[in-house]
Order: sequence, then structure tokens, then C-alpha cells
Amino acid sequence: QVQLVESGGGLVQAGGSLRLSCVASGRTVSAYTIGWVRQAPGKGRLFIAHIDLSVGSTYYVDSVKGRFTISRDSAKNTVYLPMNSLEPEDTAAYYCAARPTTMRSYNYWGQGTQVTVSS
Repeated sequence: QVQLVESGGGLVQAGGSLRLSCVASGRTVSAYTIGWVRQAPGKGRLFIAHIDLSVGSTYYVDSVKGRFTISRDSAKNTVYLPMNSLEPEDTAAYYCAARPTTMRSYNYWGQGTQVTVSS
């Protein structure tokens, strides 16, 4: 089992920044990929970024490229998502999720952290 705990959400004005953190515990996650997913009210989930914890390769959805940067601190089993130039459209609940890198489906999820961007 892998437990994931997110933190760092909050209320920020448009153009501002936040940094989300996701701490993984419970088992070794060095061969895992951790992703960030957001869900806005009335909308479906959107995978916005992920990082392969073994090699550090990353993926971003187009809408966050250049504004969000996913990174890892292997010693702390933590994945970070600094978010810059936030827009009201970024308002959502943000979740981190984990999967063995060899699998396609995320099978561990955190409880989420709310990000609200005011205009």
C-alpha cells in the first residue's frame, strides 16, 4: 500500500503562485510514477503532470506547460508542483496519484487539496 498526502493548496489572486506537495509513504516508491490530477466543479478529472520517480522524466498537459513544474525529492519521498501565473481556470481540487511505472492506471490516490484562484 502507498499512502499519499497532499498539501499546499489555498486561495490566491490571479497571477499568483502556490506550491503543492505530495508525500508518499508505506512502501518504496522509487519505481513509481506520481501524477497530479485536478477536478473543477462540474468537470471531469484532468491529468496535468506526472513524473517518473526513477528517471525523473516528466509530462505536462498543454494548459499548464511553462507555468507548472513537477519535481521530486527522492530522499523525502515527496513530489512538488510549483504553480505560477495562476488563472481562475486553475481553480480545482488537486490530487496526487501513484502507480507502478510499468502500469497505466493509477491505483493510489491522496485526499486532495483545494486551489482557488480569484480574478
